[in-house]
Amino acid sequence: MKFHTEHLTFFTAKLREYLNITPQVETALRKSGIAEGMILVSAMHITAGIYVNDAEDGLIQDIDTWLENLAPFQEGYLHHRTGETNGDAHLKSLLVHHQVIVPVTKGKLDFGPWQQIYYAEFDGQRPKRVIIKVMGE
Repeated sequence: MKFHTEHLTFFTAKLREYLNITPQVETALRKSGIAEGMILVSAMHITAGIYVNDAEDGLIQDIDTWLENLAPFQEGYLHHRTGETNGDAHLKSLLVHHQVIVPVTKGKLDFGPWQQIYYAEFDGQRPKRVIIKVMGE
């Protein structure tokens, strides 16, 4: 079994952004030379997430609205007693999850229709990292 690791760094302009990172993941897969296996994509921060879904602007806005309704930005989170003001970002990350695993078949991401990989930032405007780990033969 072979392994290939890459890191991506993002610095988002806004606190909350959703970036389609499928092209970067596909590039890492091509560089790995792996034809059969899997690829792990994981946010390395507790206020960000990785998810797979459709690359449609209306859906992305719906996801953002849904997350904001479930974990709104507000004062009063107990986490804020630490001096931070990003309690909502931690909760949003839990809802989205921090990583995905995608199968690799014949050297390509083995997606269903419309699936894309997204990096979800909930406390941006500073550098954040994502690890890509390709495993297989």
